Amino acid sequence: MKVLVLNGGSSSLKAVLRDLPEGPLPDDAPQPLWEANVDWGRHPGRALIRVRRGSETARESDTAIRNPDEVLRPVIETMWSGEAAALRGPEEVRVVGHRVVHGGKAFRDTTRITPEVRAEIRKYCEFAPEHNRLELEAIEIAEAIFGAAVPQVAVFDTAFHATLPLAAQVYAGPYEWFEKGIRRYGFHGISHQYAWQRAARILGGDTTRVRLVSCHLGNGASLAAILGGVSVDTTMGFTPLDGLMMGTRSGSIDPGILIYLVRHLNYRADELDRVLNQESGLKGVSGISADMREILAAIESGDARARLAFDVYAHRLCREIGGMVAALGGLDVLLFTAGIGENCAPLRAAVCERMAYLGVKLDAGLNARPRMDSDIAEAGSAVRVLVIHADEDWQVARECHRLLGGGGALAG
Repeated sequence: MKVLVLNGGSSSLKAVLRDLPEGPLPDDAPQPLWEANVDWGRHPGRALIRVRRGSETARESDTAIRNPDEVLRPVIETMWSGEAAALRGPEEVRVVGHRVVHGGKAFRDTTRITPEVRAEIRKYCEFAPEHNRLELEAIEIAEAIFGAAVPQVAVFDTAFHATLPLAAQVYAGPYEWFEKGIRRYGFHGISHQYAWQRAARILGGDTTRVRLVSCHLGNGASLAAILGGVSVDTTMGFTPLDGLMMGTRSGSIDPGILIYLVRHLNYRADELDRVLNQESGLKGVSGISADMREILAAIESGDARARLAFDVYAHRLCREIGGMVAALGGLDVLLFTAGIGENCAPLRAAVCERMAYLGVKLDAGLNARPRMDSDIAEAGSAVRVLVIHADEDWQVARECHRLLGGGGALAG
């Protein structure tokens, strides 16, 4: 059962093809038959494309583009044409799964894509404009390539957080906001769900009351407070802009700042959108980069603003972890995942040092060179500290497999 997963972000797209068994799935993801990465966020008007077949070295190209959709079709077609071909033709693909960032209040679970579902996804483009529009383009291109007979499945980043209690969903504005859909939805749910499931296997035993804070720290960043596998709080809200400081996004700020910028500096909505989403966060504070690796390199060379950016990032991360711990009533597991979470040992060390009052004891040697999907806490730590390799694509593939009933006819 060949499953193609399309994972579109604000500045990139990842496509992964896997061959899954008809019956129960293995715990670990099988080696992809083919995968491609398209990155158009580094240089305006250009896209860096990497295509890999199996374990072979990726083929790279740098292409001029006007819109991301210009590269989606030719990239997908490399699955059966050219030197990276892994299939005889598009007819071998059984199902196409999509990570969709915003499902709003309409979608609480993985869903087969129909015209009605597509229309609902379109409604939420204003809530996550950098993501949902690209994901709709990917759905349309996939249908054009594979035909309407090949089912497409939407796996929503917001669905995992559908369990949030009302107290965690409702903003403290007029209640009419909530009735009109202005509420806290949460995002990165696919990653948080996968990380929890992986953590449960590592921990073993009864995990029904385990209190876990999942830290998804990439270019976008969020926390989830997870009690026995159920999301009870999270840092992102109505849009993916809320919560933690991120690569280029501000995270939570005083709304009075926005009023000031509009009244006194004549900011318009599109300017606020650009500044808060693209010119803030690590990039905005450091003036150097949104990439934590470049921030750390600049700190080594004595750059004061790079140090400030790191310190603000760590401070806000620790403050928000404290909020998640309060929502859980304690902490059993602190989990780090995604690019920064998996690879930034100094940040993990800074966080765990501040969390020492909870009984967190980090093993410095394990933290410096962690194995993925492992515990890096000291043996006597009251809180386990896990580093989990993020794999949203495998989680989307598993959801497609689940919806097909392990290989049977697709429900819905």
